[in-house]
Amino acid sequence: MKSKPKKQKFSDKKEIPGEEKFVHKRSLGQNFLTSDIVPRWMVEAGEVDATDTVLEIGPGTGMLTKALLKAGAKVIAVEADQRALAELESIFADEINAGQLTLHHGDARELTPVVLGLKNRKFKVIANIPYYLSGFLLRTLLESQIQPKNLVFLIQKELAARIARSKKESLLSLSVKAFGQPKYIKTVSRGHFHPSPKVDSAILLISEINRDYFKDISIDHFFNLLHLGLGSKRKQLLSNLSKTYNRGLLESLFAELKIPLTVRGEDVILEKWLALNQLLIR
Repeated sequence: MKSKPKKQKFSDKKEIPGEEKFVHKRSLGQNFLTSDIVPRWMVEAGEVDATDTVLEIGPGTGMLTKALLKAGAKVIAVEADQRALAELESIFADEINAGQLTLHHGDARELTPVVLGLKNRKFKVIANIPYYLSGFLLRTLLESQIQPKNLVFLIQKELAARIARSKKESLLSLSVKAFGQPKYIKTVSRGHFHPSPKVDSAILLISEINRDYFKDISIDHFFNLLHLGLGSKRKQLLSNLSKTYNRGLLESLFAELKIPLTVRGEDVILEKWLALNQLLIR
């Protein structure tokens, strides 16, 4: 038997965030942190200090926000839930008045670094994000003309491992590695959240973010090549690419780059993909 939903209750006390002040919204993928150890791990992973401006996506009840502010950072937080925003305004009234914290009500898919007026590589992104937004936010933040200096996400463990630990590449892992250096920092058990998700999470760090690979390469052409090459995982890379490019040309380029003719796309490292892309557009 399902319990009745709690009534919304907002506190006007200056208290430590962490307890759920309102019924979470499944539509927003809300799983709130309940201990301060995870935010400390995230702040340490991002090497956050008083010189930093940090974009936080989905602060919720403010556990991570508190740790970022304690580290001395200037925080720009984007929150879609008006109820959470009201709670944050109460808890962090002093920091808001002092200009250390700025809150924005809206969707992070629309309130982008460009819209928020952030400068290229002059800010960091530290966030506990809904699982369903992970891929989208990783792609858009990394591909943007206004990139963060580094990025720390608390995301689904399996996804973090696929990006930073797996020996097999994917469209997402290659997309991340094309712009920065991913590192699996730490597993975070589901018990650190309320409500508890069905899977464990992990802290993913992406450092040294840049667009250096794309100074002379079309991003669109490169990603079209990835989509084509990884389109049918069970098929060999040569077979996938032959749908668009001349097979004889591909065999010649594979030999030049020392790529086995029988290799699958998931077994090709980023540098080989970049080199192949260059040869195909010359």
